[in-house]
Amino acid sequence: ALRLADDSVLPFDYLSYANELRLYRDKLSSMLDHKISLHPLTTSIEEFASAAKEVDNELKELRLLETADQFVDMKRRAMNDRLMLAEKGFLDGDGLKGKQWFKHLVFGPPNDAEKLDFFPGIADSMTRSSTGTNKKERLADIQHEIWKVTRAVQRATSALRGEFT
Repeated sequence: ALRLADDSVLPFDYLSYANELRLYRDKLSSMLDHKISLHPLTTSIEEFASAAKEVDNELKELRLLETADQFVDMKRRAMNDRLMLAEKGFLDGDGLKGKQWFKHLVFGPPNDAEKLDFFPGIADSMTRSSTGTNKKERLADIQHEIWKVTRAVQRATSALRGEFT
């Protein structure tokens, strides 16, 4: 909390976030039916990792600038805005299906924590898919949740790149 309050640039590490997303994707891949495509999610995670690397380089440069002139202050402020918007990119305004108060699509409590402790919407759709509807509908539900996470990662990537404010 002190670092968030006192650092001139927010201490967010999106490179480690990208690595975690890759690990989550790999674990998810090992649990899914091969008819479900993770290609869009994989692509969005790799784009996010690339943007995170670019931001990390910019952050290193900003942290080296000791001067407190107006231009440097504006660059720091713009970077902090991008970092905050990236985190907000992982949120879904509608929330998780059946748990609208949980908005984060990467972290949150799934119904069955034994399956996955990340991507709660995907985890919940996998739990739902074990009961009820036919196989085609179950796979479509899981694929839909994967697309939601993919779009969230894309929003975060756009924010890191400063493509929207």
